[in-house]
Amino acid sequence: MWEDFKKFALKGNVIDLAVGVVIGGAFGKIVTSLVSDIITPIVSLLLGTVSFTDLHYKDIKYGNFIQSALDFFIIAFSIFMFIRIISKLSLKKKKEEVVVEAPPAPTTEELLKDIRDLLKEKQA
Repeated sequence: MWEDFKKFALKGNVIDLAVGVVIGGAFGKIVTSLVSDIITPIVSLLLGTVSFTDLHYKDIKYGNFIQSALDFFIIAFSIFMFIRIISKLSLKKKKEEVVVEAPPAPTTEELLKDIRDLLKEKQA
């Protein structure tokens, strides 16, 4: 059982996933700070409220839902933009690394035509 666990834990995919989770957590903190410290105050200035979480009707705190939904959309958009920038940078790298391919080898028919032409030249 221990050997199976070691094989599983040391697979490349599991390690990549662990690194992704750690980086995602750090990125999540950055985006959360962006949302709560920069974007929400700007939106609040435009709408005249300090925070959506203050909005409620009796015991129904619909402001928390609005704030969570806004946070989600901002985080999703931020991640989308981050991935888009990364993919554009990686595409530029791939374009620079394009290897010039050798021309395709001649087909059997082309080789036979060349041999035929050479034989015709020798006969003439």
